[in-house]
Amino acid sequence: MKTSALGRIALATGIAVLTAGVLPGPAHAAAAPVKRKILPVLVEFSDASFQFPDKVKASTPDTYFGAKSDSAASFLSEVSRGQYTVVPAVPEQFLGPIKLDLSAAGCPQGKINQMTREELTKRGLVAGKDYESLSIVFPAQKTNCPWAGLASVPGPTTWINLYGTASGIDVVGHELGHNLGFGHQGRFLCTGGNLGACKSEGTSYKSIMGAGYRASGFSAPELIHAGWLSGGASLKVTKSGVYTLRSLHGKGSGTRALDIALGGDRLVIEYRHAAGNLDAKIEGVHAYRVPKGSYGASSLIDTTVENKTAANNAPSNTDAITKLTDKASKLSVAVVSSGGGQAKVKVALNGDSLSAIDATPSKSASPTPSAATPTPSASASTATEAVTDGSEPVTELGSEELTAAGGRSTALPLAAGGGAAVLAAGLGFLLLKRRRKRA
Repeated sequence: MKTSALGRIALATGIAVLTAGVLPGPAHAAAAPVKRKILPVLVEFSDASFQFPDKVKASTPDTYFGAKSDSAASFLSEVSRGQYTVVPAVPEQFLGPIKLDLSAAGCPQGKINQMTREELTKRGLVAGKDYESLSIVFPAQKTNCPWAGLASVPGPTTWINLYGTASGIDVVGHELGHNLGFGHQGRFLCTGGNLGACKSEGTSYKSIMGAGYRASGFSAPELIHAGWLSGGASLKVTKSGVYTLRSLHGKGSGTRALDIALGGDRLVIEYRHAAGNLDAKIEGVHAYRVPKGSYGASSLIDTTVENKTAANNAPSNTDAITKLTDKASKLSVAVVSSGGGQAKVKVALNGDSLSAIDATPSKSASPTPSAATPTPSASASTATEAVTDGSEPVTELGSEELTAAGGRSTALPLAAGGGAAVLAAGLGFLLLKRRRKRA
C-alpha cells in the first residue's frame, strides 16, 4: 500500500523468534505511580530538512503534551488510570530542529540516536536526570525508513519518521507502548473455543499495540505487565466459580481481569465496554493467552473467523468469547452474562463441570493481585543505549518491504552494567496506520 496524503500504512513485526536467552516472567509487584520526563527532539540532516518547520514545531507540543485526548500525555494518563504520566523535560516542551552532520540516506537510526544524544550532552542535558525518555522526530523524505515509528523495547528511545507536519497518537502512543515493554499484540484463531487447536492469524485490534489505535487503549495483559491493575483489579483465579468483571477502562473499583493458569502459560479474561475516550467500538468478554508469564507478549484468543477491526463494520462484540475449553489443562470458561458495564464469567478448574457451578458469583477467592512488571528504569535503559546505541529496537516494517527485522524481546528488561541480551527477530502483521494532521 502506498503512502497517501492522509498518512502511511506501516507493517510491524509481530512474531518474536528467540535467538538467545530465555524470556523472563514479570516481577511480583504493582508499579508505583510514575511521572516520566520525555524530551522530543526535532532532528534534520545535512541533506534533508522539514518542509514546514514552523508547523512541525507548532504541532509537537500538542502531539506529546496537549490537553486533548489525542496527546501522548492524555492517552497514557487515561489508560493507566493516572498511574503513569509523561511531562515535558524542558520548559519549551521540545528542542530543535537540530542539524546533524549526517546524511539521511539508508535510515541510519543508530547514528541518529548517537549523534542526537551527543548534541544534547553539548547542551548540558544529562540522560536519566534531565530527561528519561528521548523521542527523535525527523523528516522522512530521504531516509527511506520502512517504518513510521521505531522504539527500544523496553527502553528510553523512540524514533518518529515524520511525513508532513505532525505525527499522531496512533504512532507515538504505539511506540511509547514498546518503551513500556509491550510487544505487538497478535491473534490466535481458536474456532469452537478449543484452546488446544489454535493458529496464529492477524492482529488483535484490542490494543494500540495490535492495530486498534488510540481508541482501544491497552488490553488487560498489558495493564498487568505495567502494574496498572493493582489492589484486586486483577484476580488470580485458583478455585472454580462465577466471577464478576467490571469494564476494563471504566471508573470505580472492582475486578477488571481474571488471571488463570493455562499449563505453563496464563489465560487472562477481561470485559470491554465504552468508557471515557476508550472502547467505543469494543464490547464483550475477551480472552488472551500469555506465554510463560510474559504479559507484554499476549495474543487475543478469537473463536470466530471474522475479526473486528478498527475499520470494518462488524459488531463491536465480534471477537468476544462465549466459551473456551482446554482439555490438557482441565480448564473451561463460559460467559454467564455480559453487557451494560458488567460481565459474569464461569471458570471451571481441575476438570470441574461448568454445569455444576452455581451461577452466583464466587466469594471464596481472595483478590490476589497478578504479577506485574515494573515500568522500565530510565537509568538502566540509558546505560545500555546512550551514545553507542547498543539496542536492537523493534522495527516497524513497511507493507511492501516485509522482511525479518531485529529487536529486543518485548519482555526483557534492560540491565545496567551489561549482561546477555535476549534478541528477537520476527515477521509481522500489525497494520499501524500513521495519521497526520492536515497542514
